[in-house]
Parts: sequence; structure tokens; C-alpha cells
Amino acid sequence: MLNSLRLYGRYLGISIRSQMQYRASFLMQTLGHLVVTGIEFLGMWALFARFGTLRGWSLPEVAVFYGLVNVAFALADAGGRGFDLCAGLIRTGDFDRVLLRPRSAALQVAGQELTLRRVGRLAQGLGVLVWGASAAGVTWTPARLLLAAFAVAGAAALFLGIFVLQATLAFWTIESLEIVNTMTYGGVQTAQYPLAIYRPWLRRFFTYVVPLACVTYLPVHAVLGREDALGSPHWAQCAAPMVGIAFLLAALQVWKLGIRHYTSTGS
Repeated sequence: MLNSLRLYGRYLGISIRSQMQYRASFLMQTLGHLVVTGIEFLGMWALFARFGTLRGWSLPEVAVFYGLVNVAFALADAGGRGFDLCAGLIRTGDFDRVLLRPRSAALQVAGQELTLRRVGRLAQGLGVLVWGASAAGVTWTPARLLLAAFAVAGAAALFLGIFVLQATLAFWTIESLEIVNTMTYGGVQTAQYPLAIYRPWLRRFFTYVVPLACVTYLPVHAVLGREDALGSPHWAQCAAPMVGIAFLLAALQVWKLGIRHYTSTGS
């Protein structure tokens, strides 16, 4: 395990050094992500400026949802970029080289690239999260800090698991299926608001199929100290982020199944 972590660290070091060769480009791309995500939050602010509340939720409370899911997605998107590139490796037959090396294929693919420009989304999401929690009157006890960090880790694991599944589909489809983005980018947009505002069928989908509710909606209630309109108990709100980690582990098992069906290009 330690040997694998050291190898992954070397992969990331190579990726960081290559991106830092063009620092002006890195800074501009990071600033671009910061501005784009900032505009998204301005749209949310305009909504609340017009209507005041959203089914009893104030802007600072919804900002906690927004900040948490964007911090988690920025971490998963930065660390999971290699899986987004996996379809190209499969299509060209370069995935053969991954399989020939005496290391985990998932580790090698994940270590292809650490997308540093996602720091812009990370910084913006963290800023909104801190502001929202402060404006909502959250008292940051050690338990709440630990739960917030656990929720971010669970949500990041969930998004990374979706990236893994998207890459796995390419073993059969050759091309990466863009429809999966409805669960990544679309999931981010959905989880920025309390799940209780959506229709029952959508709530069930994002609870039992793609369990975003378990890593955002439920733990945020515990952080805010607010009763859930859907009736979830406090213990479930605190334990729910574990579902995101379980989702990633299950996705990695599906990844192994996909590898067994890999047939190369024949060239």
C-alpha cells in the first residue's frame, strides 16, 4: 500500500511540474474557473434576492450545500482526470502498456494527470461554504468540522466513482459516453440545492441510484442543526457520507470487470 502511495505521489509530482512549466497559463485557467463558478453563485444570489427563501431555506443555508458539493467535485475532478482520458487509451491501444506494468491499472490511470486549474473551483466553493456557514450561524465544534470534512470526502469519493464507471463503460463502447455527465456536472447542479425541493422520483434517484443525497443533503442538515423535512434521523445524517466511499469501492470492482473484457485494438 505504501509503495503504491509513493508511486501515486511521483505521478502527481510529474503532472504538477509539467503544468508549472507554463505558469501564466495555469494562473489564467485557474482564474477562469474561479470566475465561471463565481458567476454560477451570483445566479443563485439573484434567485434569493428576488424570492427571499426557497421552501423555507435561506441563501446562507443553501450556500453551505453549494460550497460543499463544489469543493468535493473540484477534488474529484482534479484527481480523476485520468479516468476521463481513459477512453483515448483504449481507443488507441495504449491501455496495453498500462496492463504490462506491475502496478494497479486504476492507480496508473488516476495518476496520469492532476488538474491543478481546478484550484479555482475549490477556492470559490470553500469561500462560499465558509461564508454560508458563518451567515447561517453555524458554531464550528470539532464534531461539526469532522462531519463536514467527512461529507466532502464522501462526496469526492462518489464523484470519483462516477468517473471510474464512465471510464469502465469505454471497455465496451470504446468512446466515453457523454450521458454520464448528467450524473457528474448535472449532479453538482442538483446537489447545490436541498433535495427536498425536488419531485419524489428525482429524490429517489439521487438517494438510491446515484446517492448524492447521502453525501450532501443529509450531512448538511447535521452541520446546520436543522430538522430534515423528509424525516431522516441524526445518526443517519452523520453516517451517510460512508455511502460515497462504498460507491467508489463498488465502482472499482466494476472497473476490474471491465479490464477482464478489454480486447485491445488487435494492432
